[in-house]
Amino acid sequence: MAFFSSVLKRLSRLKSLESDNLDTPMKRCLSSFDLTMIGIGSMMGSGLYVLTGTVAKNTAGPAVIVSFVIAGFVTLLAALCYAEFGARIPITGSAYTYTYVSMGEFWAFLIGWNIVLEYIISAAAVARAWSGYFDEMLDHRIRNFTYEYITGGPWNYPLLAQYPDLFALLLIILGVIITALGANLTSKINSFLTILNICTVILVIGAGLNFVNVNNWKIEGGFTPFGISGIMSGAATCFFAYVGFDFITASAEEAKNPAKSIPIAICTSLAVVAAAYIAASTVVTLMVPYYDIVPEAAFVDTFRHVGVKWLVYAVGVGSLIGMTATFLTAMFVLPRIVFAMARDGLLFAVLAKVNSHTHVPVVATVTLGVLAGILTLVFDLESLVEFLSIGTLLAYTIVAAGVLVLRYEPAEALTIVYKHKNKDTIEMNLKRKDETSPLNSVDSHLHGGEVRESFNGCRTLRNATPGTIPAFAVFIMSIFMFTLAAVIVFCGDALAEARFWVIVIVVIFGSVVLLCFFVLCIHYQNTSIVTFKMPLVPLIPSLSIFCNAMLMMNLSYMTWVRFAVWITLGMMLYFCYGIRHSKLAMTLEEENNDLNRYYIMPTESPCITSSSVDLWQPQSVTTPNNYGSVSEDEEESNVKNKMKKL
Repeated sequence: MAFFSSVLKRLSRLKSLESDNLDTPMKRCLSSFDLTMIGIGSMMGSGLYVLTGTVAKNTAGPAVIVSFVIAGFVTLLAALCYAEFGARIPITGSAYTYTYVSMGEFWAFLIGWNIVLEYIISAAAVARAWSGYFDEMLDHRIRNFTYEYITGGPWNYPLLAQYPDLFALLLIILGVIITALGANLTSKINSFLTILNICTVILVIGAGLNFVNVNNWKIEGGFTPFGISGIMSGAATCFFAYVGFDFITASAEEAKNPAKSIPIAICTSLAVVAAAYIAASTVVTLMVPYYDIVPEAAFVDTFRHVGVKWLVYAVGVGSLIGMTATFLTAMFVLPRIVFAMARDGLLFAVLAKVNSHTHVPVVATVTLGVLAGILTLVFDLESLVEFLSIGTLLAYTIVAAGVLVLRYEPAEALTIVYKHKNKDTIEMNLKRKDETSPLNSVDSHLHGGEVRESFNGCRTLRNATPGTIPAFAVFIMSIFMFTLAAVIVFCGDALAEARFWVIVIVVIFGSVVLLCFFVLCIHYQNTSIVTFKMPLVPLIPSLSIFCNAMLMMNLSYMTWVRFAVWITLGMMLYFCYGIRHSKLAMTLEEENNDLNRYYIMPTESPCITSSSVDLWQPQSVTTPNNYGSVSEDEEESNVKNKMKKL
């Protein structure tokens, strides 16, 4: 029993936010503009020209506009959670670091492990898509050359691509070189490409407005030919067009003023990308009837249809520019996650080494570049791309739950305050809010995690440790939200027929969710946060958890199987290496040893007799007994046993 208790404590140990942990060997050189360009570049790739037409024709019709609005709203819920964490915890790691602070080491490792795979597949997939799109513009000359001189024809092996994509491999190598030269250079190149992409999108949309026809929204079913179900299915697909704003928080350790820049960059980039997707879907569905759209090349075929050939080339160039920016941002943030995990001791220490000149984790950059290059070169990525969705949604869910946990943390929680020492560094100091602060009201950080006075009659709530009941409520609410989402998705037909048994299940699970939400509402929040705070807590994080659960339940079973396999591999690595090399574990062990070695209990205590005072002397002193001298380790063990008896 003691063994399992010890293991559980190790898995749930939390990372503290001491000033030493917030120092960084990286160079803080990214402004709000740079971070905004990273967000836009990661989200507004070639999907703008492809995804809009695909969803419009096959899923939602002209109502794809509504699908993008709904998807944008769901993304905003998660983005606000990231914005609060990113401003409050200004170090790299994104969801991994936020989970480490709020949920514990084990969950943090699993989230980081999934994010690493997600970013590797993302970089490899974009590189291969870039190569394929460019090859198509060249009438497949690259593919034909490979068939003729290298492979002798297409490969027909499971999990392998039809041919080794050498051009995509060259893109990966180029991306590694650029990102290894420093964050400042990478951000400037990305900003330039993103601005070009935005200008191209404005040009394409502006030109398309000259050929709109409102009657295209009135034929063959009108604006919503696939009904509400089509709109919601389209929203689930469109949601992944907004994936990438977390790249901003992954770059927090290189931001000049993260407390200010990260919330601004996340909200601004999300607004720009949402406006671009909504405008593009509006134009393409007004130019031609939705059933005539060519999904693979919606804008290209549409402009050919209206006879504007030069815009066809503009769309092609815009797609390449957008994919280049997306690829570069993916290569930029990928080593930052691995660096954060290696710095904490959960991955190999060599991956945490930072070059003194470029201030970049070069070893991690090159290592992950090699892995991405291998995936790009020989593997078929189509079956792996769907895996990106489950890792992203899991990270969004954990971050939303983490916001709830920290908002109801105990009253003695500390707040990070930023002081600029010079243009390149920021000193992070931890300060308590003074009791005379304007925030010191009855609903302030002084009562964070405690039950409100009007519900103080319940002994269980009143006597509980501050923050314990809200944390437990978040855990139970999340579990029942996932089970409720599973019932709604997998028993949708029975629910539509209003069968008694499924209605009873939904009512029971929904009642538990509402009860947990009510428990959160009757507790005080910690309002001592001086950085960006998400509004409408606990409503927004709770909605984010439920929306993510609904989307996860719509994924295919093979995605869950691959997810389980990858999680198993991660758990093996953690229990074989990470749990024993964790820097947090070493720090806690040193603190406990110091406490046991130097703490002396006062002799005035009525519970302590004069004969027991020697138990509290420094353990470096050995005492003889009937069997001779005692070693320091044996003495330390004996003292601990005696302390337990007392």
